[in-house]
Amino acid sequence: MIDSLPRREREIFEILCSAGEASASDVRRAMADPPSHSAVRTMLSRLEAKGLVGHRSEQQTYIYKPAVKPAKVRESALKQMVRTFFDGSAASAATALLGLSRDIDSKELDALQRAIDEAKERQK
Repeated sequence: MIDSLPRREREIFEILCSAGEASASDVRRAMADPPSHSAVRTMLSRLEAKGLVGHRSEQQTYIYKPAVKPAKVRESALKQMVRTFFDGSAASAATALLGLSRDIDSKELDALQRAIDEAKERQK
C-alpha cells in the first residue's frame, strides 16, 4: 500500500497516521526539511486522489486524516519492513523488536506468548 508511494508522500502519510489528523501547516511543521506549503497541499491532494487520505473543513482550513484503517496500514508497513530488513523473517523482526525493549511488563509478555501459541496452532 504505502511502499509504492514517493518518499515525500510517504512521509506525509506517516505523519497523518501518527497524528490522527492534521492541517497542511501541521504536516509541514512535522516534516524533515519541509517543502513549500503549496507543495505539501499538492501532495495531500495526490494522497487523497489515491484514496489514502480524506479531509474535512474546519473554519476555512482542511483537516486531513488517513482514509484507510490503521490496522491495514500497520500490516502493510510491517510486511514491508520485514521483507526489507529481515529477509522476510517475522521471527527475526520480533527478536529485534524484543531486543529494543528492555522493560516488558507481564501483560505484554502474556500477549506475546498467546500470539506464539496461536501461531503454533495455525501450523498444525
